[in-house]
Amino acid sequence: MGNLLCFWVVAASSLVFCGSWANAKDASASAVGDPGMRRDGLRVAFEAWNFCNEVGEEAPGMGSPRAADCFDISNHSLIHKVSEEDNKLGIGKQFPGLNPKALNNPDLYAAEKEIYLGSLCQVSHAAKPWQFWMVMLKNGNYDTKSGLCPENGKKVPPFNPGRFPCFGSGCMNQPILYHQPTSLDGKDTMKGGFNGTYELDGNSYFEVVWEKKFGSGSWNFAHKLRTSKKYPWLMLYLRADATKGYSGGYHYDTRGMLKTLPVSPNFKVRLTLDIKQGGGPQSQFYLIDIGSCWKNNGAACDGDVLTDVTRYCEMIINPETPAWCSPTNIGNCPPYHITPNNTKIHRNDTANFPYGAYHYYCSPGNALHLEQPNSTCDPYSNPQAQELVQLLPHPIWAEYGYPTKKGEGWIGDKRTWELDVGGLSSRLYFYQVWNLKNFVYIVWGYTNFLLCRIQVPLLLQEYGHLLMWGRKFL
Repeated sequence: MGNLLCFWVVAASSLVFCGSWANAKDASASAVGDPGMRRDGLRVAFEAWNFCNEVGEEAPGMGSPRAADCFDISNHSLIHKVSEEDNKLGIGKQFPGLNPKALNNPDLYAAEKEIYLGSLCQVSHAAKPWQFWMVMLKNGNYDTKSGLCPENGKKVPPFNPGRFPCFGSGCMNQPILYHQPTSLDGKDTMKGGFNGTYELDGNSYFEVVWEKKFGSGSWNFAHKLRTSKKYPWLMLYLRADATKGYSGGYHYDTRGMLKTLPVSPNFKVRLTLDIKQGGGPQSQFYLIDIGSCWKNNGAACDGDVLTDVTRYCEMIINPETPAWCSPTNIGNCPPYHITPNNTKIHRNDTANFPYGAYHYYCSPGNALHLEQPNSTCDPYSNPQAQELVQLLPHPIWAEYGYPTKKGEGWIGDKRTWELDVGGLSSRLYFYQVWNLKNFVYIVWGYTNFLLCRIQVPLLLQEYGHLLMWGRKFL
């Protein structure tokens, strides 16, 4: 049996962008198009990626791995905006606005299909249009003999296997996808979902089901993910992407839910989390994960994979996840830690640096002036270089409302969080050329995208465990 993972998103993501307007009675406004997922007319999409965040090759009969379930309400009926014919579109099939260069290119076709589905789903009556929440599935297998994945954005020849999971030719395939269009039953309950598998025998499995009472409450999302021996590294995300720009290691124009790009330090995320059962020591559970993209000289990303860098900050709350950053492994630590009062603590300061607050830090592979020693991020799992700051519960994060000790927010510890994501992200180290002498705090809003996501990667040997949780964003 594979590793079965189950989780529920109860209600929905309401990312709160907190401003500082003078004399304002309410100094906050939601950055997402559908705060709390309370809108009856749901907007949700699906995308699947291979190891390097591309398509590579479509699954037979499935079309391009992009789909959507979007509908409006009229006279107590659901009026769907996206047809199953739209969802099954694949290479060689035309649709409005398709660039001829993308017609037979699986990677380009998927990117343009997402834009097309976004045009069908877009809510345009607001001042700032928005499209959909995004469910994202990723296959962590990498066939190194295929030569499909670039190295820090550079095309490289095939190389011998051994570093990454792969059972052989075909291990990077896209999933079989089934869609249950949202429908309304006789008890005024709306329900729909996506599900599928990477294997004909169905050992690997994923499912996302959404449900809501008509006219009241919020959408409840239930997720399941099961790995297998052939597919031991799967990732499942629920994302709030920007409505345009580059998104989460995706070097094409995207569509999403974030109608306002949050700017550090002025945004917070409020959520309730209830984890029912853990997923083993190797499954990472992110309480929150934010991402952005900028070049090493601080310029905004422009789609040039040789110079763009995806940046992530992830809070891991699985208490079995150790700190790889330590006084004896400072190469796994960021060069500096910045305290809430803006004191900079170098990682060589063994008396004061909070090593236990960091699981792992890795630098972008295209950085030219790294401090020694250092660890560079995996160069193949994004289409361009990437930088990761992976955090662990620690007292140093208390100022921002993040977990302060292992086990907080884990099994049996249901709680509501108000996370000062903007404040924390403004005091994290990210590599830039000007950081060599003076650290400059990152302003996420000037970048081309920002995403927030719920992510549970089940890694390598992790098949045979069950993970269950509920989540509500307030």
